[in-house]
Amino acid sequence: MAKNLLIVESPAKAKTIEGYLGKDFLVKSSYGHIRDLVKTDDAIDTNDNFKQKYEVPSDKKAIVSELKKLAKAAETVWLASDEDREGEAISWHLYETLGLKDDNTKRIVFHEITKPAILKAIESPRKIDFNLVNAQQARRVLDRLVGFELSPVLWRKVKPSLSAGRVQSVAVRLIVEREREINRFNAEASFKVVAIFKTGKGKEQFKAELPKRFGNFEEANTFLKDCVQAAYQVTSLETKPSKRTPSAPFTTSTLQQEASRKLGFSVARTMQVAQRLYEAGRITYMRTDSVNLSDTALQAAQDEITKAYGTKYHKQRQYKTKAQGAQEAHEAIRPTYFSEHSIDGDNSERKLYELIWKRAIASQMSEAEFEKTVANIEVSIRSEAFVATGEVMKFDGFLKVYFESSDDDQEDLEDDNADNSLLPPLTKGQALTLKTMQATERFSRPPARFTEASLVKKLEELGIGRPSTYAPTISTIQNRGYVVKEDRDGKERVYQTITLQDGEISSLSKTEITGAERNKMFPTDIGVLVNDFLVQHFKGIVDYHFTAKVEKEFDEIAQGFKEWTDMLSNFYGPFHSEVQNTIENADRATHERELGVDPVSGKPISVRVGRFGPLVQIGTADDEEKPQFASLRKGQMIETITLEEALELFKLPKKVGEFEDKEMTVAIGRFGPYIRHNSSFYSLPKGLDPLDVEEEQAIQIIEEKRQKDKDKVIRVFEENAEARIENGRWGPFVRFGKQNLKIPKGTEVEKITYADVLKWAEEDSKGGTGKKAKATKTTTKTTKTSRAKKK
Repeated sequence: MAKNLLIVESPAKAKTIEGYLGKDFLVKSSYGHIRDLVKTDDAIDTNDNFKQKYEVPSDKKAIVSELKKLAKAAETVWLASDEDREGEAISWHLYETLGLKDDNTKRIVFHEITKPAILKAIESPRKIDFNLVNAQQARRVLDRLVGFELSPVLWRKVKPSLSAGRVQSVAVRLIVEREREINRFNAEASFKVVAIFKTGKGKEQFKAELPKRFGNFEEANTFLKDCVQAAYQVTSLETKPSKRTPSAPFTTSTLQQEASRKLGFSVARTMQVAQRLYEAGRITYMRTDSVNLSDTALQAAQDEITKAYGTKYHKQRQYKTKAQGAQEAHEAIRPTYFSEHSIDGDNSERKLYELIWKRAIASQMSEAEFEKTVANIEVSIRSEAFVATGEVMKFDGFLKVYFESSDDDQEDLEDDNADNSLLPPLTKGQALTLKTMQATERFSRPPARFTEASLVKKLEELGIGRPSTYAPTISTIQNRGYVVKEDRDGKERVYQTITLQDGEISSLSKTEITGAERNKMFPTDIGVLVNDFLVQHFKGIVDYHFTAKVEKEFDEIAQGFKEWTDMLSNFYGPFHSEVQNTIENADRATHERELGVDPVSGKPISVRVGRFGPLVQIGTADDEEKPQFASLRKGQMIETITLEEALELFKLPKKVGEFEDKEMTVAIGRFGPYIRHNSSFYSLPKGLDPLDVEEEQAIQIIEEKRQKDKDKVIRVFEENAEARIENGRWGPFVRFGKQNLKIPKGTEVEKITYADVLKWAEEDSKGGTGKKAKATKTTTKTTKTSRAKKK
């Protein structure tokens, strides 16, 4: 038995560390937290200084039993969970649950999993930091109290099965308020004028833009008319150097934002991949709000930059963290070894590692140097002047390695960009010839909807949440159905252009698609309903400043400046009173809105949240006839749906004709629009409006789906029609009743017999593929359970 037992949270981390330590160390994983608050209402005693009742979940009992046995046999137990509050709490839970003793228990921390870092940590152990534990306890208790007391209020006053959380509710509020800003926004049109001038030397030409925009068609048209007879000349020319400096190395927040923009990763995926990289010893700890680099890292970066690019590319920098409550003692996210430009691993690991390496190395590189030229061009018979700008890179510096993206990049691309990468040689007083001039109608843009990345940025700016909470917060609000992340099609819009060319003016109406969204976050009607209820009755919980103040108090507890139970007492008293008052006095929330009157029946039409989601209703419960109901379609919301749009919903289900003597009906279900025919369902192609479907098109959709299903089947066995070989996403497989059987590697499909199928089916049902088969079975069971809950 090893003298030393070292406990970490994850098996991947345990495996990496075990390779660095000798035979005297046994490294084991706790698989995260080994105990949690009990699920019942008595988890926290609010009358006894917020005393907590913990339990070891059933799936952790075997791990705890094994760790207890190993800890008893070891001379020294090393608690090596992560260095943040959550990690400190895990160490404390291990200490308590395993019955460890002070004299043979040591706590160590490290922010990178390398041999020197682990050995250095072992040389300087410490005790459990109870300030950090108390900060985590305060957060856990506060969030449990909020969730357990608010959720029943929502069940009674809004809708059953709802829940609320402290940080999640604030995130939902941000998204709801942004959506309302967009709905209230009225786009204003103006005309942007861009000209192309020729210098008269060969094919030399360049673009210039009028800084002023014209408010309407008439003003823009008048300007172009005046320009028919105008002369143009360069009135001033200014050339000056400019520099661009690199961004700081990544924090959790900036990594999530940049991975979203550059790699298309969700916040949760970024953290999962970063966790794997950390546990494999590739990067430093990925939950940090610090932009510091250690002296060792600075030296390693310098060595690598000098070796790879030369000394002129190196410039040492230390960045200052702006985030509230940031842990300056920690490091930014960086590669553990700067000499490793790339790594082995799956595609997402390689991409994220490369992003982290480039950002960290670029932060220690020289500025990029540019020469910017600005030319002013006068119009002889107008007071306005055109401006042409050109920029030339003189030295690439950090841009040799890395270019930072921004949320505005795509929107900037949509505009006519009048900048030139390089202006031709110009002189003051030089006459120019107009090649073409165009005035284009442009519209002001509403505020942008949040992406996952921009929501993280906003939460960080407001001081809400911490590096460890961003990803779970964003996952939770989507899982609860308060927010959806999706693409939405834009709408067609007409805009005007006026062109001056060869002394002639022409105008043209063109169309563009506006408002198309990709991976944006939209509030659902239930999200809006819950948000409005909380804003009305629990202002403190969803108040941005209050939530940020709570985060600051957690930081003060972690630093030993505040007593955690005092902080909870100050919060809980007023909050509990608010809960009781709301239960007794608040009206039930329905989010109901009257739209108008049905032109056919004369009955009122309203829209509200029903038992199964948002719906439109014709008539009332008091009418003799039962009211008619129709569900809202994707993208429609209670706040914005019009009477005309609501009436359209009652046109479905729609009969579209007959096929094979059976009726075809178009309708909308849980998974979108479909055709029903002979008890079978056929999804409509994306973008096809169900109201536009006619008989011929419906038949085509049915026949195409049948053909696709037919092409999928390679062979049906004569002995049993339920046994057949089909083409799947990853190649041929055998479908045998409800079993999907993998064809062994190297097997020729044509030579498969029915006896082979029976053999494989028996092996599969016995779990012949070992652990993998068992895992698959569990997954299937879980899926069924979750579906049942959704129903």
